[in-house]
Amino acid sequence: MSIEVSGLKKVYGTQVAVNGITFSVNTGEIVGFLGPNGAGKSTTMKIITGFICATEGSVRIYGQPFGPDSVALKSHIGYLPENNPLYPDMYVSEYLHFAGSLSRLRGESLKNRVKEVIEQVGLSPEKHKKIEQLSKGYRQRVGLAQALIHDPDILILDEPTTGLDPNQLTEIRALIKEIAKNKTIILSTHIMQEAEALCHRAIIIKKGNLVADAPMDELKSRNQSLEKTFRALTQ
Repeated sequence: MSIEVSGLKKVYGTQVAVNGITFSVNTGEIVGFLGPNGAGKSTTMKIITGFICATEGSVRIYGQPFGPDSVALKSHIGYLPENNPLYPDMYVSEYLHFAGSLSRLRGESLKNRVKEVIEQVGLSPEKHKKIEQLSKGYRQRVGLAQALIHDPDILILDEPTTGLDPNQLTEIRALIKEIAKNKTIILSTHIMQEAEALCHRAIIIKKGNLVADAPMDELKSRNQSLEKTFRALTQ
């Protein structure tokens, strides 16, 4: 078991963003994390990655208690936030060297890993450009490279294809599918076709509450399609 979430709750003042949800993700599994805007997806992902604390409940990574101070366990996790924060005035290779150094990579190990990840995500033609010069699709590749730079076992990807054109979307989906061959992945998305194409299972939340957790085929069979099931559960 890679990830165990138990009774997770997050409250901001009087607003309950996440309301006591429980789920687990098996090693090697690709799980779609689905829900309408404001459902609590990003908040849950920020807690799982240790960026913010839960109000109640717990997260375990490989059976160990996990939180913002769990430095050693964080090395197992790569995170691509929804807004893909980058430094636009940095060059691609420069930025990835910086990101790798934050993960305590040094010297030849860092240099070799930057080269590997640039090739892995298809950034070789753009590696000498500044990030501000890149298309949205290539910026998403930089974000994925950042999440992969320390070769984590677990990837948390928050809306990784938002705002991409059809060609870019197809390319990033194919890239994620390739990466997923040896990673555990939680992937949030609003695109049902994307969840169907990439994920073994879907977790659906609405207003902070878990409303479904089942294999993709089971969810599709309930209403002849995943999209119809999603609408039925979230309206």
